[in-house]
Formats: sequence, C-alpha cells, structure tokens
Amino acid sequence: MNINMKVGDIMTTDVLTLGPNETMDKVQDVFKKYNIHHIPIVENNKVRGIISKTDYLKVLHGFTLFKTQKSDSYNNAILRSLLTSEVMTQQVATLNPEDTLEIAAGFFKENLFHALPVVDEAGNLVGIITTYDLINLAFSASTIT
Repeated sequence: MNINMKVGDIMTTDVLTLGPNETMDKVQDVFKKYNIHHIPIVENNKVRGIISKTDYLKVLHGFTLFKTQKSDSYNNAILRSLLTSEVMTQQVATLNPEDTLEIAAGFFKENLFHALPVVDEAGNLVGIITTYDLINLAFSASTIT
C-alpha cells in the first residue's frame, strides 16, 4: 500500500446520508438494509455530524436483551421520537480528497475513529473513508503467498 495515495483514490463516493431532523427509526432502517456502520448527518451538503452503529445501539433499551414484546415496542417508540441531531456526534473530523492515506491512518490511529467524512474545499460532502477501506487496500495490495 502506498501511503502517499490520496484519500480520493479509495473513498466511497456514493454515501448514504440522513438529515439532522430525521428520526432514529430512519437510522435503524438504513443499518438494517445496508451493510454500513456510519451515517453522516448532512444539511445543505455540509456535514453536521455522524452516527455510528454503536451510537444507534446505545439508544436501544437495555432490556432488549430479553427480547420481550414490550421492549421492542419501547425501542420503536424511542426511535420514532429521537432526532438524529440529538444522537449524532457533532464534532466531526473531516478529510479532503487530496489528503494522503498516511494522514487518514494518523487520524484513525490517534483518535480511534473508524470513519471520516471527506469534504471538498467548500466543505461539501464528497465521500467517506473507513478503516475497512484501508485494511481492504492493504490486503489487496499485498503479495502474501
């Protein structure tokens, strides 16, 4: 893997996003339908926050462990009443498509992030890069025999 490669070379550009006024049941729908773990919260194409699958799971009622009918209805009521803006991480680090993978890896390593939105010079969301992207690139580029 070339650490001087650009973030823009491997980032995902078809990013699933939600708005800050969407309810958490929309987050649940996205996580159930797609194999992703992070959803940028975007308003006017600007990143306002991010919700991870861990954030979503923390919202769910603790008694869901027992899978009772009441716990499921309780969770559904909570998810319908909470907005993404109430759950999202608001202080979101971002990268630029021209940043190197070394910079991205440094962010992941130092901050224990698992995903970073990628924005252009105007601050508009253009992609997302994850630790999975870096691992996938490292192993696809390796010549392990």
